[in-house]
Formats: sequence, structure tokens, C-alpha cells
Amino acid sequence: MRTVIMLLVLIGFAAGVCWGDSVGDAVNLRIKTDNGCELNFYPVAGDSVTHKVYAEATKGDEYGILVHNRQNRRVGVVLAVDGRNIISGKKSWLKYDERMYILGPYQTAEFKGWRASNSLVNRFYFTSSDDSYSAAFNDVSAMGVIAMAVYPEVRHCDVPVAINKEIQRPTPSVQRSTSSVQPDRMLKMQVPKQMSAIPMEMDYQRKEESAGTGYGREVFSPTYTIKFESEKTALEKVYIKYEWRDSLCRKGIIACKMPRRKSYNRMWNDGYAPPPPSRTEG
Repeated sequence: MRTVIMLLVLIGFAAGVCWGDSVGDAVNLRIKTDNGCELNFYPVAGDSVTHKVYAEATKGDEYGILVHNRQNRRVGVVLAVDGRNIISGKKSWLKYDERMYILGPYQTAEFKGWRASNSLVNRFYFTSSDDSYSAAFNDVSAMGVIAMAVYPEVRHCDVPVAINKEIQRPTPSVQRSTSSVQPDRMLKMQVPKQMSAIPMEMDYQRKEESAGTGYGREVFSPTYTIKFESEKTALEKVYIKYEWRDSLCRKGIIACKMPRRKSYNRMWNDGYAPPPPSRTEG
């Protein structure tokens, strides 16, 4: 059993939202900016457990990470931005023993920043790599990557009921225990309808003008701590590599129209005779 953080977040969608894409099967992940738009994703090679996509970031935009649990059970999500766990701020490897948020069955939550306390976060915003939160720790090993690992809650088997062998069939008074969880392992409080989660680490050593996430303005975001026992193997992992538009164009991730070069034909275009070049007297 480990202590994890639960975040109460109410999701409100304003009219005119720019819908983007989601990534993930067991748990969906989307990126939403404060202007109401969601980032489009451009998938790259992956497998049934690991999903990898590119996304276009706009410098200065504040954003949130929307997570929707599609499972009929609780899950813990380890979230990392630029390789740092968004709860602890520590270097993340997306492991089951890291700090994580909890999502109830079929529930949705939004994570808007680095957790500063039980009630406050500092907003995520797209910025240059040298202005990023990770760069402040001299860590550029996973710059420009938003990552999530999903860990389902451990399911405890029902306790078998001892039956008197002399009785051929169970009587109505005999009932099976519904759980093997002891009282001291139960939750300290009820799970709210809206809550959340996330962490990670990747190899990214390129030295260029890359995108990163800053440690922005402080906003109210209440949480509380509960007990949660996660499985040790991730059900699913998601990696989003966000880049500036010109970087995505150079890599061929998105089709970008290059400015048309103005053609010139020396036998066709009109012009006037310029003065001859001056000659240097010998």
C-alpha cells in the first residue's frame, strides 16, 4: 500500500472549443490550452502498450493535461512533463512507486501545473527549453515530452467460504465475503467523482531551440491523500513529443507550404538599363 495524491478537478468546457485528438486506449490523454483549443496529435510507430505521438506547441500558451479513465476500475496515473514528475518535481522514470494521481472508473480530470502544495499548483506553459522547469535542474534528458504511465489498482480475491461438508447445498444464511481487504487497508475517505493523475524519462540530448514547459503562475487546486495499492506493471504508456511548428515542418511530421520563390526571367521581365559598373583605372 502506498500513499498517493488525489486531485479534485471539475471539468468545464466552454462553447466553441477547438477539438483535437486523444491518445491512449485504457486511459485517454488530451492536451488543452487556455484558449479552449486541444492539440492535434501525429502518431509515430508504437505498440499496443506504448503510444507515441508528436504535437504542435505554441510558445506562451498555458495548458492542461486532460485524462479520462475508460476502465471500470480505479487506476493510478504517473505523469511527467519534460522528464519530471508533476507532483514531486523529481526526475521520473514512470515507475509504479512514484507519486501519482488516482482516477475513479470512467472518470475525467485535468492537470494544469506543477504541484506546489496540497492546494496550489504552478501552471504549465510552453516556453523555450532554457526557460523550462527541467532546465532549472540541469535536466534536458526528456525535454519536450509529456508522458503518462497507467497502473490499475490491485484486485484482491474473494475469501472462500468454509462450507460444512455434511450439508449438500448452501443455505440462504451462508454468504460469501465480498472482500479480502482488511479495515486498516481501506480508504480513509470516499473517492470523489472528479479527480486525476501523472510522471517519466526519455533520451533527448539535442542542443537546439526546442520546446519546454515552464513553472508558471500559481493557482488554486485542492488535493487530499488516500491509500492506493497499484499493480507493478504499467497497463499502458503514452509519450507526447511537443515541438514548435518550424521543427515539425523540418522533420516532415506536418506538411508545411514553403513560401513561393518569385521567379525571374531575364528575357521576359521589364526593366531599365542601369549605369555600367565603374571601372578601376589602372
